[in-house]
Amino acid sequence: MTVVEEKEGAVGTVIQYKQCVNVDRHQRWDRIERAELGERYGHLQAQGLSQRQAARVLDVPRSTLQAWLAYQEHLDESPVVVAFFHSVAGLAFLHRLVLALHLVYTEVGACGIRLVCLFLRLTGLNRFVGASYGTQQQVNRRVEEAIVAYRHEESTRLAREMPAKDITVAQDETFTGGLCLVGIEAGSNYILLEQVAQARDQDTWQRLMEQALTGLNCQVIQSTSDEAPGLLAYVEHHLGAHHSPDLFHVQHELSKAVSAPLAAKQRAAAKVVAEAEERLTRVHEHLDNANDTPEKRGPGRPPKVAASLEQVEQDREAARQEHHRLAAQREQVTQSIRALGHAYHFVDLERGVRRNGKLIAGDIQHHIDTIRTIAQHEHLSETCLGRLEKAERVLPKMQATIEFVSRYVRQQVDQLGVTQPESYALHAHLIPSYYLERVASTRTVTQGASLRELAERMRTPLFEPGGALSALPPAAQERLQQEASKLAEVFQRSSSNVEGRNGYLSLRNHQLRGLDHPRKRACLTAMHNFFLTRADGTTAAERFFGQKPRSIFAAILASVAIPPAPLSPPQRAMG
Repeated sequence: MTVVEEKEGAVGTVIQYKQCVNVDRHQRWDRIERAELGERYGHLQAQGLSQRQAARVLDVPRSTLQAWLAYQEHLDESPVVVAFFHSVAGLAFLHRLVLALHLVYTEVGACGIRLVCLFLRLTGLNRFVGASYGTQQQVNRRVEEAIVAYRHEESTRLAREMPAKDITVAQDETFTGGLCLVGIEAGSNYILLEQVAQARDQDTWQRLMEQALTGLNCQVIQSTSDEAPGLLAYVEHHLGAHHSPDLFHVQHELSKAVSAPLAAKQRAAAKVVAEAEERLTRVHEHLDNANDTPEKRGPGRPPKVAASLEQVEQDREAARQEHHRLAAQREQVTQSIRALGHAYHFVDLERGVRRNGKLIAGDIQHHIDTIRTIAQHEHLSETCLGRLEKAERVLPKMQATIEFVSRYVRQQVDQLGVTQPESYALHAHLIPSYYLERVASTRTVTQGASLRELAERMRTPLFEPGGALSALPPAAQERLQQEASKLAEVFQRSSSNVEGRNGYLSLRNHQLRGLDHPRKRACLTAMHNFFLTRADGTTAAERFFGQKPRSIFAAILASVAIPPAPLSPPQRAMG
């Protein structure tokens, strides 16, 4: 093992000689080679060799060796720090640090290359690595090229050993940096498709999704999306899968149909209340002034101010009541819209029992009828009522989704070859318990505590002595738990992961002043799939392929050269 390999092992960094040649500067000596020669020179000097003799042993011109030593001596930094960053271990650390900055700052975060340059200057690292914008821009380009190459190679490698699986795809389009079609596997949150397109019709969806799914050992059984005509036609005519409507879009349509108009009415009523309060204040001021300077008057009717005061107070009270009434109506609509989300669950969240499609559809219809009654009572426009009917038309699809999920779960459990008591335990207790945990994971710790407790109460007795699954071997119990957890994810009521992705792309589009560069968009996709992790430490690629991918950072370190040294680093004043 060479000295370079020993030093690399110490810092855990792979540095390849052939890729570390600085072709931009046309330097004869590679930085790692210079560092190794410098360390060897130190050993030779300790053995008593002169500079001339050491240069001959190292096969380096003495003038070159003197220039290296003078360069280090003149740097405006502690000699210990200079020695470290001109050693093999120091260069390996510098290599890892600079590439990590680019990975975290510019690819994960929303920072620019100039902030990387600023970091290098503030830390004094600009003495050892070029901190100009041009230099770091070249480093960033190589990092992004390495990320794109890694994504292609690793996706192909993982796909070859991918176990067969049925998947649900959440689909939508975004318009950041041009029209972009997005498809994400719902369970793992793995981005299958994120590509710029010229159109969003069914043929375009078919062409791009077919390319995205090529080589993957998976079958799309369900698509979750909004009611876009192109998507619906693609799912029906090309994909041949079940289409699950997006609950969010139903709720959003109802909010636009009723909540928004009621909010406008409530704001108008609040304005009337404010005007009545102002009139009442003016009347009181007028009365106070009149009491200070009383006027003589003859017999007859009481002053008009008193009558006016009484009328203004009545108007104010009427305006307040109208405002309170509208606020109550709007709150009832809001609660009904939220209740839709509470009703549209595969499992009852209070009791932990499975629910059928007809019961769920009935509950949802009840809430929609409540909203319609309020809309009609408030005499909302035909446009608002049309939006309400548009949302209501999705109700049969929601019922069909519950029935599809129940049918699919039943088929999968039947294929497990379990006994009747074990099958019942899976359907009635184990699968619902994992569904409750899945819902709890989307809420805060406090809000999800009751769901987790209910899930634990349902699942624990199954594996205790005398339980329905207690007689099975530990391996079989673990297999059933894994299958139950997987089946609990079949019901997908929202494409929120795609909506969240669209929001993230919108932020990056703003920061980068456009996402029209294909390499940058491909980098963002690769970072989402192979670098970002959940709380359990898994990436989307690991969850989707069922295998742990190679480290993306290690791949970048292996393929991107050490950034070049500065041409004019800060030096000590000579004298």
